[in-house]
Amino acid sequence: MNSELLYFEQFEAVTFDCYGTLIDWESGILAGVRVILETHDIGDQDDNRILERFGLLEAAAEAGAFRPYRSVLEEVAYGFGEAYGFVTGREEARRFAESVSFWPPFSDSITSLQLLSSRFRLAIVSNIDDDLFSNSSQQLGAVFEQVVTAEQVRSYKPDPAHFHEVLSRLKLPPERVLHVAQSLYHDIAPATELGLKSVWVNRRAGKDGGGATKPSSAIPDLEVSDLMALVDVVGIEKNLRTPVQL
Repeated sequence: MNSELLYFEQFEAVTFDCYGTLIDWESGILAGVRVILETHDIGDQDDNRILERFGLLEAAAEAGAFRPYRSVLEEVAYGFGEAYGFVTGREEARRFAESVSFWPPFSDSITSLQLLSSRFRLAIVSNIDDDLFSNSSQQLGAVFEQVVTAEQVRSYKPDPAHFHEVLSRLKLPPERVLHVAQSLYHDIAPATELGLKSVWVNRRAGKDGGGATKPSSAIPDLEVSDLMALVDVVGIEKNLRTPVQL
């Protein structure tokens, strides 16, 4: 996947997935699930097994009628109990769901967003609740012109509702928007189908297993290992860095 296939001058805005792309989603999942497992004397579980089980449980919880992501995460917590032969407590499930808003950004996220915002309008399209995203936004520096959440559109990616909504709010056609995300299944596939160019941030490069997302045959227009690599490809001078407002 060659950056020469992308003409960055054509883009006015860049949309981002948040969890897994900007926020270290898998580390947050592992930490939260391990707290539950260890409370019930379940230890030494392989990271990939936990992440893959999370992906299956999350997909099942998101199927059918829309429910808030907080409820999805609580259902995932209960599912881990069923899988390992114990009953997850209501408070345990609540704490796991609430923890998502405190999962940390990747080390490159804040600076990269600051640099990219010097050239593009930035927006979020995320499978999250508004209030859970609020703290994540503060951690990231709150540089987003538009934020589209699952709560707002009442569906979860890969449903295209997020993308239709963000294009409407930005008042831009698909060819003027670049989508950046870690999940081929949730993001790159639907963005491509709608005519958006896409960048796959392959956060799992060099790792075994598929992680916490479903596999997909979607092909991005560009693959990068992290967001600073995207900054470099775009050609933004790093001396444009501005202080992060916390």
